[in-house]
Amino acid sequence: MARRTAPATGETSREPARWEERSVSRVVNAGRERVLARSRKLVRAAQEILAAAGVEGLTVRSVLDRTRLSRRAFYERFHGIDDLLLAVFEQTFRDGATALRAQLASIDDPLERLRSVIETMLLGPGAATSIRYAVVMSREHLRLAESRPDDLERALEPLTTVIAEQLAAGMERGVVRQADPHQLATLVQTLVAATMHASLLSRAAAPETRAEDSAAALWEFCLRAVRADPTSR
Repeated sequence: MARRTAPATGETSREPARWEERSVSRVVNAGRERVLARSRKLVRAAQEILAAAGVEGLTVRSVLDRTRLSRRAFYERFHGIDDLLLAVFEQTFRDGATALRAQLASIDDPLERLRSVIETMLLGPGAATSIRYAVVMSREHLRLAESRPDDLERALEPLTTVIAEQLAAGMERGVVRQADPHQLATLVQTLVAATMHASLLSRAAAPETRAEDSAAALWEFCLRAVRADPTSR
């Protein structure tokens, strides 16, 4: 009777079995979700602290006290407070872009959609807490635009993309002049941000200031800048 050959041990070259791939995938995915959950917890804590105490209250210690995470957990994800602030900006604008797309879904006219985006950006903060948070973010936006311009631009990309989508749709319909949609969106977003900074800071100093007036003037300016020449259609 032929003897059976015992299976080789210590093999390293064979392809993993499907069950092995599945087990590795489960472990990796579970680990990834744990990392992301803690990262999101840190960002949410930073948002809450900024709204309640301003940037002066945002320290590594205050974030760790609120999240009950370790200093190691913080520094595995962020080099420091500015990195955390950039994450707050990106998350804020990602959430804002999602809300804007839902808001625009029922509007057919690309120019009206663009108008809705601009007005929402300027008039969105209504409650005192929201205005306080927006003022803090506005000031930090100006600071990071100088110290971390490339990182800030990437953090603001979700909102720039929403603006570019409306401009591209307008170009397809012939109501927006032909140009690079993203480049034009960056110009519009920069103008809106500058107006928003001025409006928020003036509202913080004088709450009776009418943001609606700024929104109307800004929309008229943007409309003239992006609208197609009727004779070129």
